[in-house]
Amino acid sequence: MYKYFLVIITSVILSNCSIKKAVNHHGVHFLEKKQENLIINTSNKNDVTKILGTPLTKSKFDNDLWIYIERKESNSGLLKLGKSQLIKNDVLIIEIDNYGILLNKTFYNMDDMNNIKFVDATTNTEFKKNSFIYNFLSSMRQKINDPLGVRAKKREEIRQR
Repeated sequence: MYKYFLVIITSVILSNCSIKKAVNHHGVHFLEKKQENLIINTSNKNDVTKILGTPLTKSKFDNDLWIYIERKESNSGLLKLGKSQLIKNDVLIIEIDNYGILLNKTFYNMDDMNNIKFVDATTNTEFKKNSFIYNFLSSMRQKINDPLGVRAKKREEIRQR
């Protein structure tokens, strides 16, 4: 009886474990393949929405910029304690002119994004206690905290005692 119970418990536990890792997908599936169907100076807005769907982000300056994203994450194995691992991170930026024709498309994959370098320089700000701004802001802070001057009067009464 004990052996049967042990077999049933073990089978329930093992049946809940999956060999395939769960993949979280966000954005347009197969973005890299779908963007190859878009032809510059011949495709229009309708073609783009038919192939890729509505964009994640739209911005309007001189021309319309549409941004599409594909992102896949998976849980890692037991050694990394289930920490999520980035599998795919693709971004497609499409520029459309005022007539609705595709002017430019730029595709970035995960390798392109790792090559971006940021400037390490920072701007130092100097703030002196005897500057006009410091005096002005400290007096405003004092007036906000004690608009009627009640605290100052109480302090003076305590000093006189």
